[in-house]
Amino acid sequence: MQDTHISLAHGNGGRYMRELIEEIFARYLANPDLDVQADAVPIELNGGDVLFTTDGFTVQPLEFPGGNIGSLAVHGTTNDLAVAGAIPKYLSLNAFIEEGLEIATLERIIKTLAETAAEIGVKVVCGDTKVLPRGEGGGLYLATTGVGVRHGHVMSMKNIKHGDAIIVSGSVGDHGIAVMLAREEFGLRGDIQSDAASVLNLTTAAMDHKGLRFMRDPTRGGIATVCSELSRATGFGVRLLQEKLPVRDPVQSVCDMLGYDPMYLACEGRAVAVVDANEASALLETWQNLEEGKEAAIIGNIDSSIAYVLMETDIGGERILEELEDDPLPRIC
Repeated sequence: MQDTHISLAHGNGGRYMRELIEEIFARYLANPDLDVQADAVPIELNGGDVLFTTDGFTVQPLEFPGGNIGSLAVHGTTNDLAVAGAIPKYLSLNAFIEEGLEIATLERIIKTLAETAAEIGVKVVCGDTKVLPRGEGGGLYLATTGVGVRHGHVMSMKNIKHGDAIIVSGSVGDHGIAVMLAREEFGLRGDIQSDAASVLNLTTAAMDHKGLRFMRDPTRGGIATVCSELSRATGFGVRLLQEKLPVRDPVQSVCDMLGYDPMYLACEGRAVAVVDANEASALLETWQNLEEGKEAAIIGNIDSSIAYVLMETDIGGERILEELEDDPLPRIC
């Protein structure tokens, strides 16, 4: 393939499209289960409850410190399975490519996507490509579907009780600020790395704790949105302690300058767990003994005496965290 940029011909079903699929997608995603000629593929799940999820990714810029849209798509989809108590097995991949995208950029992204999938042990087994006219595609959008098999006990918000502890597996807001700085908006630059990563080791270890009630990855809307969902679904309130929230100094500094609240910023490699208070310390220790969870912290608890999300601030005050309305950082994932 001699072309350097995507053209509409790469999406017309002919030779250019075949070469694009063979020389980039099939080249990096090749595995025995991938058949680029088939309309459907068989998959082996070896029994158990099957979990199924789907997601789309529109991050801008396509490449950012700590990852790119390809690794983000794999992490985002497999993390949704992992926090639901599943071992991810298979992915589908749909690529919506804008005319004019540099082919070298596409190749870097798909190569990273393939490497990320291999690290997690998940296979991309089917997919599709479409080319959009210039100005209609944001460079590249990805849509993925993930399939996994449940392991361990079944979690549910219905199991959550008054007094249950809330644990986050690491620092918050890193991804949101990393992508924002990569856009070089507001005249700011920085070297903050996205936290985009797999949470599978964290969730697999957490499933050994029978008092684990529920897990969620705090992506769009961040920790505050997860807590709002918990309150709305259970009818209980959530009480958080600002002093316990793990926020790295560079992230907090950017938030202070621009008026962002790290509670609402996306994380792409963190897990939030709700666990029986009697097992909270044990789960915290389990996570802190893993490289991915060494910054884990108990940040609050479920409180039936209130009906909202309440933050106890560093200076001894209290503030209610309202449900997110405006999007502080669009196209973050």
